[in-house]
Amino acid sequence: MIRRRRTRQHANHERWLVSYADFITLLFAFFVVLYASAQVDQRKVGKLAMAIQAAFQELGVFPGSSANLPHDLPTLPPEALKSIQQAGQKNEKWTAPDEATIDEVNLATLQEELQQALKHEIAARAVALHRETEGLVISLREFGFFDSGSSALRASAMPALDRIAAILAVRTCRLRIEGHTDNVPIHTAQWATNWELSTARSTELVRLLITRYRFAPERLSAAGYAEYHPIASNDTPQGRAQNRRVDIVILSDRLVRRGSSEAAVKPSAAVQ
Repeated sequence: MIRRRRTRQHANHERWLVSYADFITLLFAFFVVLYASAQVDQRKVGKLAMAIQAAFQELGVFPGSSANLPHDLPTLPPEALKSIQQAGQKNEKWTAPDEATIDEVNLATLQEELQQALKHEIAARAVALHRETEGLVISLREFGFFDSGSSALRASAMPALDRIAAILAVRTCRLRIEGHTDNVPIHTAQWATNWELSTARSTELVRLLITRYRFAPERLSAAGYAEYHPIASNDTPQGRAQNRRVDIVILSDRLVRRGSSEAAVKPSAAVQ
């Protein structure tokens, strides 16, 4: 019997193309995932920016934009959508938030933190928060922090002051401590008038902020107004209790910068 010769198989020198093709495919898929992730992040950032802008427009802080809205914009709150669309019809160019807007956001955030930290004292009416043109005011009522006719802070008031100081210590805002009384005259061996009592209470709190909480002295100032800046009527016991207070005024950065610039350009007096 005649045996058939086996045909020799030629070696395939192109097998590397299979591995190379797999590598290229994986690399392509990797860059597609990166690109898709970047596009998702851009959309999220855009939605967040428009939501913030809409919130400011609701407050009337700064005008809006006429930029094209994304297709998935209805996921935003209806109020924000309405504000963006109305502002876009009125304005052709977006205006960046100014210093007043930034200060407003900072003070609003600070007020929320303080309200959360002092919710028990606020509920007990020992502390009150309100906004003024100069900034944010923390009112410390006398019955929660001082004994009647005394400038010494109560030991029971320290936990609340600790929480206030912890929030303010990480910021650089200027603070003005104001002492206030009611219109009932005082004349004791320690205080001749309400002027002395109100000033002593404000300076005592300043001293505590410097020595206990390590506040920079240049951030602080003290003032005493006696009974001449009431926030309620002095004709009732409830009104007089509200007027007996020490206010921590957190000054707006914009007003501080304005005061510094005005002081810088003010001409100095000539020496005669």
